[in-house]
Amino acid sequence: MWFKNLLVYRLADSKIKADDLEAKLKDNALQPCGSFEMESRGWVAPRSGDRFLHSLQRQWLISFGVNQKLLPGSIVTQVAKERAEKLAEKQEHPVGRKQMRDIRERVLEELMPKALSRRRTMGTWIDPVNHWLVIDTAADKKADELLESLLGADIELEPKRLECQQSPSAQMTLWLSSGKVPAPFTIDQDLELKASGDSRATVRYVNHPLEGKEIRDHIAGGKTATRLGMTWKNRLSFVLTDQLQIKRVAFLDILKDETQDQAEDAEEQFDIEFALMTGELAAMLADLVEALGGEKKSG
Repeated sequence: MWFKNLLVYRLADSKIKADDLEAKLKDNALQPCGSFEMESRGWVAPRSGDRFLHSLQRQWLISFGVNQKLLPGSIVTQVAKERAEKLAEKQEHPVGRKQMRDIRERVLEELMPKALSRRRTMGTWIDPVNHWLVIDTAADKKADELLESLLGADIELEPKRLECQQSPSAQMTLWLSSGKVPAPFTIDQDLELKASGDSRATVRYVNHPLEGKEIRDHIAGGKTATRLGMTWKNRLSFVLTDQLQIKRVAFLDILKDETQDQAEDAEEQFDIEFALMTGELAAMLADLVEALGGEKKSG
C-alpha cells in the first residue's frame, strides 16, 4: 500500500472527527456511470470492506475513485464515416459539416451505453496530528478532482498546497553547486537542469554521478535544477521537483524488511505498512520543510 508520488497540502486546525468524515464520504460514494455518462467520481473504501475511512494510530486513509468509460474517438470517427458514406450515396451529394456533426453525436449516443468502463483510485493520507494531507498522485489535475470532490461533499478540511520559504529550485541548485545537502538527506544520481529565457534548454542525468565539474559548469552557465533525486536516512528515496512535488517515492529494502514476517494475514500486513509509511513520511516531510528554509506562513 506504499504511496508512489506525493502532492503535499497543509490542513487548517480542523475539528472534523473521523466518524463525521466517513459519513460524508459514504454519502458521496462512487457510483457506476449512467448510460449517457462518460465519467463518474466519488469515494471508495480504501481497503476490503465497507469502511470509507481507515483509521490507525490517529492517522487516516481515504480513497477517491473515478469510473471512466472507454470509447476511443477513432471508433466513433470510423462508425460515423461509414454512415456518412451511406448517407452521401443515398442523397447523391456529399455530407455537409452540420450533417457530419449530427452523425457523430448520434453515433456517440448509441455507443456510449455499450462502452466498457475502468476504475482508477487515488489514496489520500490525512494526518490530523501534524496537519498533513498527502495525495498519492503526480498529476495536479487529478489532485484537483479529488479536492473538488472534498469540497462538494461539504468536508471542512481546507487543504492548502505546502509552500516553503526557499524555492525548491534555488535550494537544489545550491546543494549541487556547493556539494552540500542538509542532513539527513543525500543526493542521488538523477537530475534535470533547465536554462531560463526563451531557449529553456534542458539537460537530464539518469544514474549519473552529480559531483563533477560538468554539473557545476551547467549551473555557472545559468541552468537551475528542476528535478533532483534524493535519499532520506537511507530509508526512502524520491525525486524532488521545482514545484515541490515528491515523485517516484521508493521505500528502501531496509525499511520494507521491517514489515516482513510480522503479520499473520493481509489485513494485519496492511496496517503494519500503513503505520510504518505514515510515520516515515511525517518525519521526512518535517525534515524537508526545514531543509527548504521552513514553511511559508499564509497571510
